[in-house]
Amino acid sequence: MQYFHSVRLDEDKCLGCTNCIKRCPTQAIRVRDGKARIISNRCIDCGECIRVCPHHAKRAVTDPLSMMQNFKYKIALPAPTLYGQFNLLDVDYILTGLIAMGFDRVFEVSQAAELVSDHTRQIMREKKLKTPVISSACPAIVRLVKVRYPDLCELVLPHLSPMQVAAHMAKEEAMKETGLAKEEIGCFFITPCPAKVTDIVSPIGMSQSWVDGAFSIAEIYPVLLEKMDRTQTPQPLSKSGIIGVSWANSGGESSSLIREQYLAADGIENVIAVLEQLEDERLGELDFIELNACPGGCVGGVLTVENPYVAKARIQRLRKYMPVSLNHMNDSIPAETMDWDGELEYAGVMQLSPNLEEAMRMMREIDALEEILPALDCGSCGAPSCRALAEDIVTGSGARLNDCLFILRKEASSLGVSLSEHPADKGRIYSAEESQDDGKDSE
Repeated sequence: MQYFHSVRLDEDKCLGCTNCIKRCPTQAIRVRDGKARIISNRCIDCGECIRVCPHHAKRAVTDPLSMMQNFKYKIALPAPTLYGQFNLLDVDYILTGLIAMGFDRVFEVSQAAELVSDHTRQIMREKKLKTPVISSACPAIVRLVKVRYPDLCELVLPHLSPMQVAAHMAKEEAMKETGLAKEEIGCFFITPCPAKVTDIVSPIGMSQSWVDGAFSIAEIYPVLLEKMDRTQTPQPLSKSGIIGVSWANSGGESSSLIREQYLAADGIENVIAVLEQLEDERLGELDFIELNACPGGCVGGVLTVENPYVAKARIQRLRKYMPVSLNHMNDSIPAETMDWDGELEYAGVMQLSPNLEEAMRMMREIDALEEILPALDCGSCGAPSCRALAEDIVTGSGARLNDCLFILRKEASSLGVSLSEHPADKGRIYSAEESQDDGKDSE
């Protein structure tokens, strides 16, 4: 099966260090022959490897701005994170700048976020979901659950992300207003992270995305800034409030549900700790769990330009000048447009074997190998842990026991002792003095 990934490796820049393998939440990276290798079916495109690579050997693939020319009508879908990149008190300057860049229309993703929040409040009030509900807003988290936590799949909120909802609504409105076909209208998400790019090409919960492309905030920032500097009087384009814009920060989605029993965690390591506790049924008192792979929430995405703490503070300041919410569910917005077209299914890529008996046999072999290994998890073998190396050996993934430097050192030491004890059989080892004496004899 082919997997699309927005996170790519530049082998020319990779020096084979172990920073990425230690931080990958799904152990999807190995270092072999001095270069990192990404295990495609395990990668969730969280961008953590991009964040920690000191050599910039990992990068995110986004669309070029020239892609806009492929459509007659162009719609910008700015993530609320974009607002935190600028030191402004009026969002309309940013939205007007996007129009000046060549977009025909702007549809704020924060508008759709308010609708998703409203719909979530309704169905949770009706107790239609098993609790605690896990937010599905961050595609990296949804894929993490799909890959690592089979028992938690049923807890993930079966709703499309605000990005997908915004694109659907924007295109529907544009088709009615312009008379153009769906294929002639391009929706472009301005993204803070690579996971959103993957969710456009391989969307979760739907067969085909309404979004046509993604531009990174980092790429669009200098162009947009120039247009904003030339704006004297911005157009009144903003149609969202505190609830929608707050989704940029960790805790923004949770607080919009107006419930006390919620938890918001950000940063991939903290997220995993929460999921482990949830899997152990230790968080049953909660109603809702909001998880963001990036530190601070979407403001910490690897495709942003501003320090996440500065961006978060700017978002907080913007909130003071906004209404609470401007978007609510009504009869003109069918709730079905927000629902997934199927259930979230466990991917099973972490399984040793689909055959239980075979998997148990392999597990025993892994346990036995792990007893031999030093349990240091140093990463020098190219695997993130000693157990991961043992698993790679048993599954035939190209790893060997002597990839471990400590095992190799023992083997080399044993070989040296063996050769010194049997010089006649193994070929005599001469000292420097003996070599000189032999030279004199031959003269």
